[in-house]
Amino acid sequence: MIATALLLAAAQGWVGRFTTPGPPPAPWRVVRIGKKAPPTRFRVTKLGGVTAMEAVAVKSMALLARPVTVDLAATPVLCWRWWIDAPVAAADMRSKRGDDYAARIYVAFDLPDSAMSRGTRFKLGIARRLFGSDVPDAALNYVWDNRHPVGTTLPSAYTDRARLIVAETGSTQAGRWVSERADVAADFGRAFGGVPGKLTQIAIASDTDNTGSSARAGFADLQFVGRDQRCPA
Repeated sequence: MIATALLLAAAQGWVGRFTTPGPPPAPWRVVRIGKKAPPTRFRVTKLGGVTAMEAVAVKSMALLARPVTVDLAATPVLCWRWWIDAPVAAADMRSKRGDDYAARIYVAFDLPDSAMSRGTRFKLGIARRLFGSDVPDAALNYVWDNRHPVGTTLPSAYTDRARLIVAETGSTQAGRWVSERADVAADFGRAFGGVPGKLTQIAIASDTDNTGSSARAGFADLQFVGRDQRCPA
C-alpha cells in the first residue's frame, strides 16, 4: 500500500509531502557538508496549521536531501510552500562569513563531462575529496534572504558551480506560509547556459553556522509541474 502511494506521488511530480509527525521519512536523509558544524535538526510536525518538515538551526548546517527522477522537459517548474520565524539578520549572500539562510531549497544536477571544462572537472574532484561525494556538478539554491530583492541571482561565495536565487526576502512574510513557484529549467539556463543536465537530488535546509545565529523554517508540498499547470493550493 505504501509502495503504491509512493509510485502514484512520483507519477504526479510530488517530491515532498509530509503527513506523519516524527523523524524525516525515507528516502530523505541528513547530509552534512564538511562536518565542521553541528547538523540542523529536522522533524515532521505541525507549523501554522500545516503538517510540514521543520528545520531548526542553531549555529548549524545540514541538508535534508532525497534523490529524485524528474523529466524537466515535461515538468520544469518546482512548486513549494515554506515558512520561517525570521530571516537571518546577519546574513550576507556575497561572502562566506554571511552565507546563511533561514530557509533554502537546493536542486542538484549531474552534467556530462562534455558540458564542463577540464578545469571545472578538476575543481569538482578536489571539492568531493574535501566535502564528500554529495557535491554536485551544478546546483541551484532558492533562498529566503534577509535583504536582497526577489530575483537576485549570485554565484555562491564558496563555488561557481552553485547559484543563489532569492525567492523570498525580508521579514514581511515571516510567521506565515508562503507559496513559491520556480522554473528550474529556465533558471539553470540563465545560470549555467544550455539545457539542464540530469536532476539528481533535491534538498531543504536552514543553516546558520557562518553567522553563529539561530533560525527555524518549515517546508511543505514540493512538487514538479508543467509550465501550464498550477501549483497545488
